[in-house]
Amino acid sequence: MLAVESLTVDYGPVRALANVSLQVPAGEVTAVIGANGAGKSTLMRTLAGLVRPNAGTASLEGQVITGRKAEDIARMGVALVPEGRSTVPELTVEENLRLGGLWRSRAERAATQQEVFDLFPILGERRTMRADTLSGGERQQLAIGRALMCDPTCLLLDEPSLGLAPLIVTQILELVKKLAEESNIAVLLVEQNAVTALRVAHTGVVLNLGTVVMVGPAQEIASHEELRHAYLGY
Repeated sequence: MLAVESLTVDYGPVRALANVSLQVPAGEVTAVIGANGAGKSTLMRTLAGLVRPNAGTASLEGQVITGRKAEDIARMGVALVPEGRSTVPELTVEENLRLGGLWRSRAERAATQQEVFDLFPILGERRTMRADTLSGGERQQLAIGRALMCDPTCLLLDEPSLGLAPLIVTQILELVKKLAEESNIAVLLVEQNAVTALRVAHTGVVLNLGTVVMVGPAQEIASHEELRHAYLGY
C-alpha cells in the first residue's frame, strides 16, 4: 500500500499541495480528480521523486520514499507513467520495454515482457515496430508496459486519457483495473476525465487548489451532485 501523510509542496510563494493525505491499497485503483491547477500532477511528480516536498511523507509498504532520488524510488517499486505517453519514438516496442527495467536480470525482464504482451496483445504483435508507427492508444499501452517492466508494486498514471478517443480510454483504463486486481498492484490514477476515472476506481480523491476536499468510494463521489458541480465541472 502507498500511504501519503500531510504532503505539502511549494513552488516559491505558491502552495501547490497543502497537507494532502491519502491511501492507495494494493489491488485497487484510486483516482485523483479535479480541475486544472488542482495539484494532481504535482502530487504524482512528488511521489515519483521528481519534486521534493516541503513537509509530509509518503511510504510504500511502510518504507518512506519521500526525500529519495527518483531512481531509488523506482527501484523500491514505484513506477510513473507521466502525462504525454513518454516513449522513445526511434526505438522499437521491445527496445522501449527493455528500458523500463535495465537494472533487472535478463531472465526477469524476459518474464515481465511476456506478462506485458499478455496484458497488451497488440504490443506483442508490434514488438519489432518503432514506437512512432503506433497509434495513440498503442503508445499509451507501451508507456504503461514500460513502467511495468520494473515490476512495480505501485503504478502512478498521470492523465492517460490525454489526446485519446473515448473508446480507447475506456479500454485502457479497464485493462489498468484488471492489472491492479490480478497483479495486486496499487494504482494511483490522476485523470481530468472524472466520469471515466471514477468508473474504474475503487476510491476517489477530489483535489481543489492543492487541498483534498473529499475522499470516498468512487461511485459515491460520482453521484454527489453538489460536489460534481463545484469541483468537477459536470
